[in-house]
Order: sequence, then structure tokens, then C-alpha cells
Amino acid sequence: MADLHFELVSPEKLIRSGSVHMVVVPGSEGDFGVLAGHAPMMSTIRPGEIAIYATAGATPERVRIEGGFAEVNEKGLTILAEKAEPITTH
Repeated sequence: MADLHFELVSPEKLIRSGSVHMVVVPGSEGDFGVLAGHAPMMSTIRPGEIAIYATAGATPERVRIEGGFAEVNEKGLTILAEKAEPITTH
């Protein structure tokens, strides 16, 4: 399966842009996963964590997000976050 183009944008900067396998988003009506070829949609985002899977089966990169919007279209997934910060594990 082709990779998904993913962009994560905050008011301050472009946080992430590139190809990934899958992204799990904390939508206002529940979490949803986006793979390449996903049907077009828009959703508001509740505070929570985005899980970014670089490849199938990989440990996800996690980013804490404080609301915003997600749009899936033929180009990929774009998340416009009110606030986002990477979660570091020790």
C-alpha cells in the first residue's frame, strides 16, 4: 500500500511533513485511523495524543495535541492543531 502524506501544523510552525504509514487521531467523536486512500473527511479534534506510525508495525511517535481540525483529502492528512508538542519517553 502507498504511503500517506501527513502534515501537522500549529499556529507557530509546520511541525511535521512527510510520508507515514498511518496516523491515529483523537477526533471529537472518537479516535480514527487514517491510511493512504482514506475517504475524504473533516473532523474536529479533542485534546489527546496523535499516534504517527512511520511503517506498519512500528512503535508510534506520539504528539500531544490541544484541539484543532483534521482534513483527509486526495493529497493526504492535514492536522491544524491549536497546540502540539512531541511526547518524549525516557
